Amino acid sequence: VYGFLTILFKLLEEEKPDYLTVAFDVHAPTFRHEMYEAYKGTRKGMPEELKEQVPLLKKVLDAMGVCRIEQAGLEADDILGSLAKQAQADGNEVILVSGDRDLLQIADVHICIYLPRTKMGKTTIEHYYASDVQEKIGLSPAQFIELKALMGDTADNIPGVPKVGEKTALSLMQTYGSIEGIYAHLEEISRKAVRESLLANRDLCDLSLRLATIQTDCGIGLDYESAKVHNFFTEEAYTLYKRLNFKNLLHRFETEDSRKTDPADAAQVVKIASIEEADRVFQEAKEAKVCGYFFLGEKNLQEESNVLCLALHFEEEKTYCLVCGRELTTAYLREKMEDLADHSDCILSAFDTKNTWQFFTPQEMRQKEEIPGSVSTGRVLKVFDILIAAYLLNPLKNDYTAEDIASEYLSFSVPSFKELFSSRSLSDIPEEELLAYAAGQAKIAHLALAVLKKKLLEAEEWSLFTEIEMPLTYILYEMERNGILCKRDALQEYGNTLGKSIATLEKEIYEGAGETFNLNSPKQLGEILFQKLGLPGGKKTKTGYSTAADVLEELAVKYPLVRKILDYRALAKLKSTYADGLSAFIEADGRIHTIYHQTITATGRLSSAEPNLQNIPMRTEQGRLIRKVFVPQGGWIFVDADYSQIELRILAHMSDDAGLMEAYEEGRDIHRMTAARVFHKSFEDVTPDERRNAKAVNFGIVYGISSFGLSNDLRISREEAKSYMDKYFATYPGVKEYQEKAVKEAKENGYASTLFHRRRPMPEFGSSNFMQRKFGERVAMNAPIQGSAADIMKIAMIRVFKRLKRELPDARMCLQIHDELLLEVPEKDRERAGEILSYEMEHAAKLKVRLEVDCHEGTDWYEAK
Repeated sequence: VYGFLTILFKLLEEEKPDYLTVAFDVHAPTFRHEMYEAYKGTRKGMPEELKEQVPLLKKVLDAMGVCRIEQAGLEADDILGSLAKQAQADGNEVILVSGDRDLLQIADVHICIYLPRTKMGKTTIEHYYASDVQEKIGLSPAQFIELKALMGDTADNIPGVPKVGEKTALSLMQTYGSIEGIYAHLEEISRKAVRESLLANRDLCDLSLRLATIQTDCGIGLDYESAKVHNFFTEEAYTLYKRLNFKNLLHRFETEDSRKTDPADAAQVVKIASIEEADRVFQEAKEAKVCGYFFLGEKNLQEESNVLCLALHFEEEKTYCLVCGRELTTAYLREKMEDLADHSDCILSAFDTKNTWQFFTPQEMRQKEEIPGSVSTGRVLKVFDILIAAYLLNPLKNDYTAEDIASEYLSFSVPSFKELFSSRSLSDIPEEELLAYAAGQAKIAHLALAVLKKKLLEAEEWSLFTEIEMPLTYILYEMERNGILCKRDALQEYGNTLGKSIATLEKEIYEGAGETFNLNSPKQLGEILFQKLGLPGGKKTKTGYSTAADVLEELAVKYPLVRKILDYRALAKLKSTYADGLSAFIEADGRIHTIYHQTITATGRLSSAEPNLQNIPMRTEQGRLIRKVFVPQGGWIFVDADYSQIELRILAHMSDDAGLMEAYEEGRDIHRMTAARVFHKSFEDVTPDERRNAKAVNFGIVYGISSFGLSNDLRISREEAKSYMDKYFATYPGVKEYQEKAVKEAKENGYASTLFHRRRPMPEFGSSNFMQRKFGERVAMNAPIQGSAADIMKIAMIRVFKRLKRELPDARMCLQIHDELLLEVPEKDRERAGEILSYEMEHAAKLKVRLEVDCHEGTDWYEAK
């Protein structure tokens, strides 16, 4: 749909037509099937993912008011051919746009055929008038039909004449001019087999000609009024584009009267500038059931944020915009919002509440009481985040905006800030326009709450939302504000050390290669390895030999030079990403304040950005050393806790496998225990290689690994890998049963679910692509486990946070990385902090096997880990 629209808009802009009609095939036999039952009989059906888009495309065109035609018994080409000839007869210049070269037979003096061609993401269009067909193909449009009749068409299953291929047909047509001419001079054709086939198959040739000929007199009249080009950018179309996430096309909806531009009518925006008026508004808000709010201003975690206005929507007819100034200060708004949250029954609703906690903090977020046995506060939820609600309902989206929520759940269209104001700064935008925008955001937050709450309840995700995700917003806000101290000098020293190691490796690689070259150029590296040095396994791509990591890893086993190249790449990445990259994120307070995202991953795991600290390397010692640059403030210490094999423990719980649970209950090395059982030997006799293989299988099973994947991981044959897996499932039969059940339920329900009812939709099962469906099966096995681990970590964060607030108020939660939590605490509180951290993480969920954490402390993150 998107590709079609992109080409359509390109043509509308470049050609500026007066009339436009789109023709569609009908899924039914045509007159050609009556002539020849096998017509198109060998053609594969349209791919399912494309087939599903046809009704959607029609819906989009109808919303735009584009004239479209389809008729039973006819193909789209027949409709286009008939309309084109009629329009030409009426004195018009005509353009036919299609990816089908068959339409070249319609080319004429005033009919041009446009054939779009997309390559490497770029679309070009070939143009063919009748003269162009003659020039480029060597035949007239009428002869082009006869060419197809002679040679046939496997795509449409047009038989053609046996033994007459494309070259022969083209030669015959260019020599004799037509089928009639060919048959009139049969005796001149030197190739006996071709001559005899033509003679024996005249009927087949005539049939093929009728099948190949596009009908131009179908009796379909061209309705010029319906086909007239007008403003296609309607409100209905805009809503559809927003729903389909066609963000790059939205700028085309420029006219104000073409769509609803804002849910808050300018006449309904009430500006409030005095304390007296503001007091009245807040008092009225206290009586409301729901109040949508939106802070407009420049936000800063480290300093007082510059608030321009606060928009409140709790009445159907009005939105109040409280404008900061001499009377209405940021402090006043904070006090009033906290009072509204703490001392009324009004539910506050906003988009991305984490970014509003710097303006005010409700009591339910800042309370210090311990939560016994549950993250539930036992109170009515007072703040509702429509962003998080929308994410829980559809965690597969790449991006979430208030405008998308309005379009998808409220069925009205709202332009985004960027669409309205482009890159203008707030100071350059007229106040009236800013207030209207803020009012619209508050109104969306108000109206969306009821719809989203209803859907969360239906999806059984209400507890997940209220007890886990919403309390977490404030914790993440505090963690972002706390940040983590980073020693700039230590970071520079780390970078210098890496630089020396990189220089040494470069020298050794050039010596081994016998020349210098650009190590960062895959093309040059490929030529050195596979041409000059003649290493085996070179895989040619369009741009040269592949030097991907998997290719080089195979070679590194036998060739030390290749191992050095991989080491060089690893060190270069460490230097550019961390040693050099992190320094740009150290702020004036000496800390790095990463941003945590709750709504990025499909499984519910948190992610971080600016910078991404979740990707701090752990596999190599040089990678782990980066943690030395992260330190606590003077007189404080880091306390770190990491879940031990949480996903395997969840697998044991979900599979209810007696053997797996017993292994954990005995408290022994799970990988050695697995190896002992799989290979039928004593625990003590398990070799390091056997334990390594068992570990790969244990963790691979969690991710639904195949024998092919395991063979790659362990560098063994697929037969050996399959044998390992068969033995594993024989040892832990409950795991196989769990996997089969997980896939079955995901297919039946359309989603996979965690222990805490987080849903991961499973569109992969509806794909016509076999690999996509197999990927869906792996996701169905893994999402409940990985998602449950994410949920448990979030519960642990809430429990730890509450305990610290009550018992160790000076302590700070600094980082959450995968299964790890890092605290920064005063030296005197180190022991108590470790106890709280361990206890709350281990008791975050009650599983059939015990959750365990490894807890350490240190004067830097490396030491604490």
